[in-house]
Amino acid sequence: MSEFNFKQFHIRSMNASSAEERASINQELKDLYASLAPEDQKEFNEQLQTFLVKEMGRLRSDYEAIKGGMQE
Repeated sequence: MSEFNFKQFHIRSMNASSAEERASINQELKDLYASLAPEDQKEFNEQLQTFLVKEMGRLRSDYEAIKGGMQE
């Protein structure tokens, strides 16, 4: 089983200086996926979903903390 470093792609995309750079980073991720064997693509998708759920949860928690702090 391979471990995919989605956080690396995510951070690079957040820090991209342009839409073109962000698109290039997304293309790297798509190319990586395309280069994988079908069983590795399945693992890639599962790990990506897990990463996205965790990241969305973190963002929601951060938002709620900021929103709560603004109401005080």
